[in-house]
Amino acid sequence: MSRYDPSAFPPFAVTVDLVVLTVREHALCALVVRRGEPPFQGYWALPGGFVRPDEGLAEAAARELAEETGLRAHAAQGQAAAGAHLEQLATYGHPQRDPRMRVVSVAHLALAPDLPTPRPGGDARSARWAPVGELLGCRGGEDGVPLAFDHAEILADGVERARSKIEYSSLATAFCPAEFTVGELRRVYESVWGVVLDPRNFHRKVTGTPGFLVPAGGTTTRQGGRPAQLFRAGGATVLNPPMLRPEP
Repeated sequence: MSRYDPSAFPPFAVTVDLVVLTVREHALCALVVRRGEPPFQGYWALPGGFVRPDEGLAEAAARELAEETGLRAHAAQGQAAAGAHLEQLATYGHPQRDPRMRVVSVAHLALAPDLPTPRPGGDARSARWAPVGELLGCRGGEDGVPLAFDHAEILADGVERARSKIEYSSLATAFCPAEFTVGELRRVYESVWGVVLDPRNFHRKVTGTPGFLVPAGGTTTRQGGRPAQLFRAGGATVLNPPMLRPEP
């Protein structure tokens, strides 16, 4: 190590960007913040920031989520913890992705049910939940301006990760409260996939998949109509058979 010279290599920064997804009013929504500083000042962006020298990537992701939005998410192996799911998504390192300097971003995907109205913090001027269809559409955000940096690509990758993982894992339950009905779970699948599913077939599949759901021992009428049975997420992390996404 005595012959190692760090200055012989070009410096670069590491950031974390967060794709935070939830279901609001039967639509898959992502968290975006309005940037308060250059570059891309005034643009909508995914929450995130630079990794500090004394922290790991998961720590940085959790810290940025709290600082910029007031939300909390905790990484857990296998299933959600404290109502949230946090996992590493992908790494983005195009040399020109950030006009300030060479910046490599390690994106994370966070999922949770009933997330509150976000509050801005750090260098964010405002924060909001936006339907992913609006953000990924040809007109960009609500004002027609594309997302900052390469965040449209990161968001698209995060949405596709969520859509794919609920096919073969129990991740869809991360969008649900601790106790939920089959109808509420079906609406999660419909919102994430952007499809309409047959209620009877869906009920048969999810209740017949070993370890997916376990009865919670109660019923609810919060959906209106007759009382519906309540379930909790079972112990299975991999669904066999999988819940295959319908063809578009």
